[in-house]
Amino acid sequence: MKHVIVFLIVSMNLYGQMMTSVYFQTNAFDLDNESIRKLDSLSILNKSLKFKIFGNCDSSGSDTYNMKLSEKRALTVAEYLAIKNKDNIKVVSIIGLGEQKQINDNSTEELKSKNRRVDIFIERIYKDDEKIQKKLLPDFLSADISTMKKGDTLSIQNINFEGGRHIWLPKAGHSLILLVKKMRENPLLKVELQGHICCDYDNFDGQDLDLGTYNLSFTRADAIKKYLVKYGITPERIQVKGLGHLNPVVYPEKSEADKIKNRRVEILIIDK
Repeated sequence: MKHVIVFLIVSMNLYGQMMTSVYFQTNAFDLDNESIRKLDSLSILNKSLKFKIFGNCDSSGSDTYNMKLSEKRALTVAEYLAIKNKDNIKVVSIIGLGEQKQINDNSTEELKSKNRRVDIFIERIYKDDEKIQKKLLPDFLSADISTMKKGDTLSIQNINFEGGRHIWLPKAGHSLILLVKKMRENPLLKVELQGHICCDYDNFDGQDLDLGTYNLSFTRADAIKKYLVKYGITPERIQVKGLGHLNPVVYPEKSEADKIKNRRVEILIIDK
């Protein structure tokens, strides 16, 4: 519990926003022990924060049934948080989405289980003229592998994406070639590709307009993995994670240039 609480507080201090999800059994809206543990960690937060709570379902039931079930799940979470700490938690929305915001295609039971969830978005309340800009990470392509450590996160310069898509911009071509070269030259290197989005603050992740799923940050990172594998990098060396909008380079985005900076993939060093 201590480690979970520390992680949540650190995330909030750095970026002013965070998200967590709790999951449910089929046709159920009661909280299990893991969900209660997560919600208890949220209840100690005492900054100027706003909570948005969104219930979701898999595709098993009818549209009407799924909408009602997702609403019950969202209400269950909101009521539990209110009981734990109503003074520190300002809930601004409690919404049931039914099966509207699927993060995957429900083709297996494991994938369905990821859609049976409530997403809890927490944001610090910003002043109108307030803007944060994160310190630029070292560039993986130009950094010496010998200087990298396990757990380091690095940027990949010039690999950014079209809005709402996992298609990279034309200027990414040269960087992708260098990325393949660096992975080939360092065969012991194992990495996690971490995808990011801009703009969509009412959801953890954005909609991939090409696939229709709500896991755009994941599909961006996965597109880079597929490119690397296509050019000979073994898939076992590459993990993929979508971090949604929770780790922006610039927040809030005031221009298209700001948005492009946030539509990116970064690299976490797992082993070398």
